[in-house]
This record gives sequence, C-alpha cells and structure tokens, in this order.
Amino acid sequence: MTTNRRLPQALSAHQAAGNSPTLARLAELIKDSSARFKAIEPLLPEALRPAVKPGPIEGESWCLLVSSNAAAAKIRQLVPLLQTHLLDRGWKVTSIRLKILIAKKY
Repeated sequence: MTTNRRLPQALSAHQAAGNSPTLARLAELIKDSSARFKAIEPLLPEALRPAVKPGPIEGESWCLLVSSNAAAAKIRQLVPLLQTHLLDRGWKVTSIRLKILIAKKY
C-alpha cells in the first residue's frame, strides 16, 4: 500500500529569514557589513584586498577579518581613514576591530 505523504516545502535562506526576526536581523547585519566593506574596499591597497573580509557588526563597532598578522599591521594604519570614510557616508562606526583568521590544518 502506497501512502502519499507530503514533505515539507524547503525554504530558501531569504524565506527563512523573513519568517524569523532573529534570522532577519542577522541577514540585515550581513548585508550592512558587506555594504560597509564595499565602501572601504577602494581605500585598501589592491594587493591587500584579498586578505580582508567583512566581519560582524556589534553596535557601533565593526570587525574586519584579516588573513595574516602582516596584513593586519598594514590595515591597522588605515583604520582612521576607513572609519572617517564610513562616518562621511552615514555609518555610525566608533571603532573598527581587526581579527586575524587562523587557517586550520586538517
């Protein structure tokens, strides 16, 4: 005997975010972080751009994820310029933190 059971409809990430205030807020923060990064990307030296990724936003603090200590040292010198650039474009950013990503070896 065959039973026709309906499986739940799969939701896209966008639909799931729309159904959950928490996911919707997270999606908005990701979008905002990406927009901030796009705004500052032209200010980063071209050779360093692949080493930097947008990171989390926590209130008025924003984090950039950096691939190495050397890249972080160079980016650290640019933080005042990056922060001013974001403020001039309407983002209230009181600090930009740098977090170095350590590649895991398996």
